[in-house]
Amino acid sequence: MLSTASVPEAERVSAWQRAVRHLLAPVRVTPRRTQHAFEGSVAAVDLGYLRVLSVEADPMRLSRDARLVAAAPENRLALAVQASGTALLHQDGRSAVLRPGELALFHLRRPFTLEQRQRFSLHLLRLPEQSLGSAAGGVDRITGRAITPAGGVAALLAPFVTGLVADAARITAPVGDRLAGNAADLLATLVDELAGAGDSDRGNARDHLLPLIRRYIDENLRDPELSPERVAGAHRISVRYLHRLFEAEETTVRKLIQRRRVEECAHELVRRGRAAPTISTVARSWGFQNPAHFSRAFKAVYGHSPRHWRRDAGTTPGRGTGCCHPPESFPSPRGRTGGAAAATHTGAAVDSAKAPGEVAEAGEAV
Repeated sequence: MLSTASVPEAERVSAWQRAVRHLLAPVRVTPRRTQHAFEGSVAAVDLGYLRVLSVEADPMRLSRDARLVAAAPENRLALAVQASGTALLHQDGRSAVLRPGELALFHLRRPFTLEQRQRFSLHLLRLPEQSLGSAAGGVDRITGRAITPAGGVAALLAPFVTGLVADAARITAPVGDRLAGNAADLLATLVDELAGAGDSDRGNARDHLLPLIRRYIDENLRDPELSPERVAGAHRISVRYLHRLFEAEETTVRKLIQRRRVEECAHELVRRGRAAPTISTVARSWGFQNPAHFSRAFKAVYGHSPRHWRRDAGTTPGRGTGCCHPPESFPSPRGRTGGAAAATHTGAAVDSAKAPGEVAEAGEAV
């Protein structure tokens, strides 16, 4: 926290400007003339990728022109709640007067001016543009506007911001990470609401992203660190938005990753070969680190343990090509027909004998 009360009067404006530049973005601070030396305070707390700022100061003009933007581009957004005083905001060819209680969104990647006409108090949330997911495309349509919290999402967001400012210093890191996601979700919903994004727009984004996400998952199944967080980061979206994309898929991202790994393991367990790998080797090669967990996951998909699956398919690992096809009644993955499950069975043959050195997996039926 910086308070100009501890700074010599002649240095207060420059100290204030350095603090705001560091905590928000490179800006130019121009105080309005008053009968006393400039006074102000600014405090900031980081909650995950979200920065929560509380500002109180004498009248001033905060500006970020094209030169500052070019010198220090910021791909972040700032949501402001005018707690007291009156301000004038300019961005993207629009102007708005901010009165106490009203919100405004401005993009730090583009020039803006925020002129506080009297002593003021301002709450700010700074967050990455990408945390809004597909809603980020609508930000340009609502910058430079005053948002009245009389109803809709704004009525939820304004007190949420005020509460964060009041409690930010006491919030633990895990809770802070979740609250950052909540803030991004609320702001994304506000942008959709005000920018008029319809179901068709959201559907188009979903239709575009889902195939890319599924392909990324398939290409990285062998990585034991593959997770929803890794998937979201690779596609520059928030984890919460990733989960929203899968709401209509009747599965979750984590469950999809596990199921696809199980399917690949099932295919490999019944493949023909002179040196068939052990069950534990197959599991590890597809990202499973715990044999008991792999056995439970496999049984949840196929209704059989991995050893039962390999035994009933009809060939002894290590014996070369098999003598027969798996029985017609052998089940495909539960709730799934054709596709990878069908490919798993085609021409597969193994019997119940173990490969040399192979032992029963922990928690696995034999």
